[in-house]
Amino acid sequence: MYWWLDGYVDFDSTQSEKVRDDLARYAEWHRATQLPDYAQLLVRAQAQVLSPDPITPAGVCRWYQDAFARGAPLIERGLPAATEAVMQFTPENLKHLQRKYEKVNAKFRDEYLQPDPEDRLEAAVDRVVDRTESLYGRIDGPQKERIAKLVAASPFDPEVWFAERQQRQRDTLATLRSLLAAKAPPDQVQAGLRTLVARLQQSPREAYREYDERLKAYNCMVGAEVHNNMTREQRQEAAKRLRGWADDFRAMSAAR
Repeated sequence: MYWWLDGYVDFDSTQSEKVRDDLARYAEWHRATQLPDYAQLLVRAQAQVLSPDPITPAGVCRWYQDAFARGAPLIERGLPAATEAVMQFTPENLKHLQRKYEKVNAKFRDEYLQPDPEDRLEAAVDRVVDRTESLYGRIDGPQKERIAKLVAASPFDPEVWFAERQQRQRDTLATLRSLLAAKAPPDQVQAGLRTLVARLQQSPREAYREYDERLKAYNCMVGAEVHNNMTREQRQEAAKRLRGWADDFRAMSAAR
């Protein structure tokens, strides 16, 4: 995680030492308290994928919500250290962050905003097929064709997503600049970061929230249909992989 963060803000030597220490403590807490819970979630998922009963779109949405909820304690635990790190930011850190955003945006354009609509659709289908095969193993031609039709009918619009991403990047930079310029005390910085995270998790823009709800509902339907179209062997492969990931989480937790 350190190298990922450093890639965004380019810590200096003084910042680096503190951030590394904080991340080490955070990782220890995460291994001890969160990984066992992740393992239990995957055990439940094993039972779900092996069930002969079809899963419903509402059932898929519940899984998404259950997984998303596990982010809350991660944010809460990390906020104090994030506050200390932000209070040590310099203008150079924020300049580096802006340049990093420009790089990731260029990559996004390459991967999601192909000029040719057919190329764009093909890339979207490939992403969904890859994610599906990462769980169920290889899928056959008819299954891929059905996924392609579902992707083609999706309300997902990479242009809308890209515009929202850029808005969030601007919001992040503006928030950090404001906090630094005001030389805000720790409680104010933490409050500012908390509200920023809330805006990043749920857009303050109503049009995007409505779009996001439509997309989530559609994706839940797709997830249900894709799963229900899997063979017995593919579901067994999914259960095997889920079991392996759960075992990995337990081993990582025990290794602390």
